[in-house]
Amino acid sequence: MTDPHIKPATDMPLTKNDIITFLKENPTFLDDNPDAFEALIPEKKRGKRGQPADFQAYMIDRLKSDREEVIESTREIVENSRANMNNQQRIHAAVLRLLEAQSFEDFIHSITMDIANILDVDISVLVVEADGDHIPHVNTNGVRIIPAGTTDKWMTDKYVLLQDNISGSEAIFGGGATLVRSQILLRVDISMDTPPAILAFGSRDPNTFIDGQATDQILFLARVIERSFRSWLNLPV
Repeated sequence: MTDPHIKPATDMPLTKNDIITFLKENPTFLDDNPDAFEALIPEKKRGKRGQPADFQAYMIDRLKSDREEVIESTREIVENSRANMNNQQRIHAAVLRLLEAQSFEDFIHSITMDIANILDVDISVLVVEADGDHIPHVNTNGVRIIPAGTTDKWMTDKYVLLQDNISGSEAIFGGGATLVRSQILLRVDISMDTPPAILAFGSRDPNTFIDGQATDQILFLARVIERSFRSWLNLPV
């Protein structure tokens, strides 16, 4: 008598779904056919000939493996959360330092010196375009000058550029370029009345700044600097 649950033989090969469907429709199949366990259990877990397979040990190993994967995933989430919290605290501290500036010169000093220490990078620079040696609205040391049009050339249409494993550019970092092995460049649009500018951070670690990193917090810092500039110089948006 033909079992109604068993499909007639065809020329089409069985798929995984066919097998799973069959087992669901025949829940006692493995009980009725214990030899099938031999084909289901990896070689290292099979018993000796004539002995039952160690299916329980196999399942325990699977559970251990799953547990280790969960632990590793949890560890990565915790580490990323701690790193994000640490970065957020550094950004907050940098913003507070900007707000504490007692003069415009002190404000520039906080950008080019203090923020580097707060963010734990080796160098921070504000680079401004100018047609010559004079920067409109900005007459203070600590700001580097680049030719007009350089910002768009470097940044294209991006507001942030992350680069790792590089040699620092003297045009950006001056004498400190020899230290720089990774950098982040942030476009700073102060006002319609001022030329384009770039806020640059450089690190001697080639992996401090890498493409694909989250940049929302550092972009927030750049926006704070833009607004602080406008406040100090009484400039429109």
